[in-house]
Amino acid sequence: MTLAPTRTVLVLNSGSSSLKYQLVDPASGEALAAGIVERIGEATGKVKHEAKGEEVVRDLAVPDHGEALRIVLGLFDEVGPSLAEAGIAAVGHRVVHGGEVFSAPTLIDDDVVAGVRDLTPLAPLHNPANVTGIEVARELLHVPHVAVFDTAFFASLPKAASTYALDREVAAEHGVRRYGFHGTSHQFVSSAVAEHPAVRAKLAAEGRGPETLRQVVLHLGNGASASAVLGGAPVDTSMGLTPLEGLVMGTRSGDLDAGIVFHLVRGGMSGDEVDTLLNKRSGLLGMSGVGDMRELRKLVTDGDADARLALEVYLHRLRKYVGAYAAVLGGIDVLTFTAGVGENDHRIRSGVVRGLKFLGLTVDPAANEARSDEARVISVREPAEPVETPLVMVVPTNEELAIARQTMALVEG
Repeated sequence: MTLAPTRTVLVLNSGSSSLKYQLVDPASGEALAAGIVERIGEATGKVKHEAKGEEVVRDLAVPDHGEALRIVLGLFDEVGPSLAEAGIAAVGHRVVHGGEVFSAPTLIDDDVVAGVRDLTPLAPLHNPANVTGIEVARELLHVPHVAVFDTAFFASLPKAASTYALDREVAAEHGVRRYGFHGTSHQFVSSAVAEHPAVRAKLAAEGRGPETLRQVVLHLGNGASASAVLGGAPVDTSMGLTPLEGLVMGTRSGDLDAGIVFHLVRGGMSGDEVDTLLNKRSGLLGMSGVGDMRELRKLVTDGDADARLALEVYLHRLRKYVGAYAAVLGGIDVLTFTAGVGENDHRIRSGVVRGLKFLGLTVDPAANEARSDEARVISVREPAEPVETPLVMVVPTNEELAIARQTMALVEG
């Protein structure tokens, strides 16, 4: 019996000064290699490549994204695995903003590149870098290239959720609506939840089908977002026209009164200064001086009052969104935590659930504090509790695998 050859996808995430990559086998879910090129365009860049249990780290000049990708391809030849022997079938590109033009994975041609570039006003920090990565990769790798958009999962939001209460002509002219972000992660995690044995058993015990499953997903990292998902389809999400809206994040403010912007501008700040303030100098960093949750925890332990308040604001906003989405969904069947903070900080998870017992949400301390890389239930159901009691879960996200699978499905389809 002849085994089918491996077909892999190289997943690229191009930032303004970085290039992240991962070589993925979509069938097995295995990452064969991964790495990052940082400080592109600076005097000295840094490259890290991991494969076959070996990690190679080098400091060298990386003048542009073209050279960054050439270095990466050289490391695949030098350290492995060879892209040819690994059976590279396509390149999947993470693209932040698809606007109202791109609502599904898209095979890249010159028109698509132009379309992504045209959306730059909606994502000035991200889409230009995404375009640069696409152009370089198409030049060096002669396989199909696919764009997977961060906004695509939320393209089908109900109008009531995606529409801002602005003058409709102004909104239409400027493309103002709720687009949502982290869509690849929310789609991957909510799909994994729906397939989990505990969730399927819960629905079966209640005599319900998967189309009734009501989920709230909290993607908590340096960037953070929440989604409400009904039967696999999103019905609301916290990020809006840009990734600034919603939850408190590492450096972003999240929700605030739009009048604050006018107040600051009238006080002498420029529009660009306010943009930088809200995106890069706010959130946990702005309130406490640190944007990393681990560093914030240390300050809280040391008795820092600003850090304590920052943590309370962070948790208050999370609980508010969970409660709001319970109202949107008409109840919650599963609350899921994912991403760096959501997967690894048990105190954040217990802090969110604390005070939400009226929704039936609780966590089992032992299950919550146990470390695991597996999708798992951390709530506990006593024998006397009704089967309708919601589950609380931790599900590791894997955006690279999601991009690889969407890319392969499109190429093979």
